Amino acid sequence: MTPLNITRRDAAAGPVLHVAGDLVYGQAAALRREVERLDLGAGQCLVIDLSGLGICDSTGITALLAARLHAHAAGAGIALAAVPAGTLNVLTIVGLDRVFPIRADADTA
Repeated sequence: MTPLNITRRDAAAGPVLHVAGDLVYGQAAALRREVERLDLGAGQCLVIDLSGLGICDSTGITALLAARLHAHAAGAGIALAAVPAGTLNVLTIVGLDRVFPIRADADTA
């Protein structure tokens, strides 16, 4: 298991969280905590950059859904960027590719 590392930067449209490592049971709660710390405003867009993502299990998917709920509760949007092929395949199978806007990279999100 690769340790999870989450870094934040601010972009014009809103915060960008770069997720690197494995988003799995025992580590996914870190993403939830980081998202809950965000002070999102209406009209902003939270971008979760998954370009450094290794493995994403069901707990990781749940953390992404919790991030979506947090963003929408604040009147903000959310987008996933640079989703690895394996994770994108899972998101597509369960229909979450229709729930999350998916962008090629964080700069185009």
